[in-house]
Amino acid sequence: MVDVTIYGAGVFGLSVAWACQCRGADVRVIDPNGIAAGASGGVVGALAPHVPENWNDKKQFQFESLTMAEAFWAEVSDACGMDAGYGRLGRLQPILEEGQIALAKQRAETAKTFWQGQFHWRVIEADTFANFAPSPSGYLIEDSLSARIHPRRATHALAQAIRANGGEISLEGRAEGAVVWATGVAGLEALSNQNGRPAGLGVKGQAALLDFDGRGMPQLFADSLHIIPHADGTTAIGSTSEREYSDPSTTDEQIDAIIARARHLCPALKSAPVLEKWAGLRPRARSRAPMIGRHPTQANAFIANGGFKIGFGMAPKIGAVMADLILDGHDSIPESFKPEASL
Repeated sequence: MVDVTIYGAGVFGLSVAWACQCRGADVRVIDPNGIAAGASGGVVGALAPHVPENWNDKKQFQFESLTMAEAFWAEVSDACGMDAGYGRLGRLQPILEEGQIALAKQRAETAKTFWQGQFHWRVIEADTFANFAPSPSGYLIEDSLSARIHPRRATHALAQAIRANGGEISLEGRAEGAVVWATGVAGLEALSNQNGRPAGLGVKGQAALLDFDGRGMPQLFADSLHIIPHADGTTAIGSTSEREYSDPSTTDEQIDAIIARARHLCPALKSAPVLEKWAGLRPRARSRAPMIGRHPTQANAFIANGGFKIGFGMAPKIGAVMADLILDGHDSIPESFKPEASL
């Protein structure tokens, strides 16, 4: 007998399966499209915190998840023998004008409180990273909490870890035990149809992978773009956010514009060849927070959805709190995350 059945082999579904399995549950993951078929098959992988001010439950949850991530992915890699591409190497953000330096330094002080002295947010001179992160003001924000991961590789590592521990992952199968719906955009559409009002939507993103070896470098966030040097010697850039689109899985001139902007922002990428262009839909719940908790209408069923742009950063703690809820009935999920907040 299986204790928990999870529909959806993306990062949310697999993280819940892994957390339940680590607690001794027998798990089955079912996804007719295979592992990492949706947004979890992307290339960017920025595990970056919100600004350390105006603190709330969402920022606290994210902070706790980001601090858990290093041990989480190390355990996954140890279990499966695969590198998930995780690395806490920090993040750089150019300060555009001198007037913003004071605000950045003020946030450095609030970070000491909200990040509990474990990580820093500070203003540094840009000279050290002149070719990678030039700054109009001559200064950068550097934080040590941000990390990177290779989404596609990490999702497959999670799946392999679950299988190595005796879990089942298949294209089809029978539901047994508690049921978790982690079905991304399709799940949001089903909830919307069931309730007669939008529960969320799929937002298209386009990203690219470049042949630039920046391993060991921090990630760069500039002009709303993420530039992520991966451990395999590639660098990811992205992404667009498109509510209107004709084809969710094809790239177009918008990614070409993103690549051009990235080359301008990061001179080191100027001549880096493009290895891959990616497009896909990311599930965004109506509340804009992840949607996790008990299913509103199905008995012994649960939802883990709405990762949007922060799914990989939230996944370690989402797996933990969902395992608590499913296996023990202990509910520590913030009210703003529960399905009722989006329905």
